[in-house]
Amino acid sequence: MSSNESIDVLVGVTAARGFVAGGLACGVKAREGALDLGLVLSDRPATAAGVFTRNRAAAAPVLLCRNHLSDGAATAVVVNSGNANACTGQRGKNDALAMARAVSARFGLAPTEVLVLSTGVIGVPLSIDRVLVGIAHITPTREDGHTFAQAIMTTDTREKAMGASCLVGGVEVLIGGAAKGAGMMHPNMATLLAILTTDAAVESTYLQAALGRAADASFNLISVDGDTSTNDSLVLLANGASGAPLLDADHPDAPAFEHALREVCVSLARQVVRDGEGARTLIEARVIGARSEADARLAALAIVSSSLVKTAVFGGEPNWGRVLCAAGYSGADLDPDRATLLLEDICLLRWGEAQEYDRTAASQALLLPDVHFSLDLGLGDGRAVAWGCDLSYDYVKINAEYTT
Repeated sequence: MSSNESIDVLVGVTAARGFVAGGLACGVKAREGALDLGLVLSDRPATAAGVFTRNRAAAAPVLLCRNHLSDGAATAVVVNSGNANACTGQRGKNDALAMARAVSARFGLAPTEVLVLSTGVIGVPLSIDRVLVGIAHITPTREDGHTFAQAIMTTDTREKAMGASCLVGGVEVLIGGAAKGAGMMHPNMATLLAILTTDAAVESTYLQAALGRAADASFNLISVDGDTSTNDSLVLLANGASGAPLLDADHPDAPAFEHALREVCVSLARQVVRDGEGARTLIEARVIGARSEADARLAALAIVSSSLVKTAVFGGEPNWGRVLCAAGYSGADLDPDRATLLLEDICLLRWGEAQEYDRTAASQALLLPDVHFSLDLGLGDGRAVAWGCDLSYDYVKINAEYTT
């Protein structure tokens, strides 16, 4: 399957066999006719896994999903956008459960087979009556994966979807997914909603472990603004519709499955930061030569999270000291006399010595759609890549006016 970022039936939550999806407008969002309710449904029971926010003010849907995933199974995911149903007390918990029960009644499932995700404004009660009417009318199809991707957006400017494939026991299995997110983006786990599906048959304990590793290699390596949301949710349903043999940690094709899963997650993560609120530029920080992979992750994340690095990129200001400074406070082991830093192919620092470089060329490089920093710490074999975006005037405007 192509790994491009176009949206079609083979790219998104309906890429995998046995899954249908849909979206409609039910009136949660203020703008009339805006899609704000989405549903993904498997045609058979599925194993399921999830990774959720570590924010202690976790939203009601997050609490529900953690409970419903205790048996490692789910068949449907329902999502509303425009309202986070977070910090809404017992009413919010009741509303999340009402959404699960409405889907279960509509499609003949147990309520615990339904996962509920919400995104939008925090601290405002959900218009649950409108959502329940929407659930009664939504009709998921194989062709409407793109409609689902649109329905889960908030400040996003574009839908985000991806698909990939691999062989398990000689049988092709498909993995697809959709995500939303443009603001409140920072690791711990992934400040967004992402819904993944696969027609592989996967043992539930292994599925959870594989999803955790994929999140660490993707969604936990992005940052837009340093804020971690109350609603961060990444869920994966595996329904076995491909007919491939059961995957577990000992299966010889497990590495191929995890590679494809990671490919989907990395693409979605990059799409999220590329669509960061007010962003013009995707920033990639590649760190090598660290004492350990953990140190490399710390340094790379600090670079893409730094407000000073982000604003320098936005302004086309090649102040490379901000990059080294961010790595220095990251917690990673760093000896500035051993560090080498490149912006694209322009060497700014070599073994601790500032280099002569073409400032105009460096400024122009910072204004490209993709900006790449490469930092060699010169201390070991650890390496990691993290992604972020520039910080613009529009980010402030979008968030200053978010609820008005």
